[in-house]
Amino acid sequence: MGIIGWIVLGLIVGAIAKLIMPGKDPGGIIITMLLGVVGAFLGGFIGKWIFGTGLNEFWSIRTWILAIVGSLIVLGIYRVIVGRRAVKG
Repeated sequence: MGIIGWIVLGLIVGAIAKLIMPGKDPGGIIITMLLGVVGAFLGGFIGKWIFGTGLNEFWSIRTWILAIVGSLIVLGIYRVIVGRRAVKG
């Protein structure tokens, strides 16, 4: 899958992750979607590491599930880090 495919997938799964994990995000939907791009990369690495296969085809259900899981992980970590910083500051 090309870099454009990764970016498009990441933007979409970032929005899906936001729907799955509703709540206030310090950065809004744009930051959430950018975190989705990072999450798609993370999902690909997790899939490669655990299952021996990463994000291969754009329309593969495995690709979408791995990307969504990666996006949820990144969004959760972001909320913990930024939320903790907001409480201290």
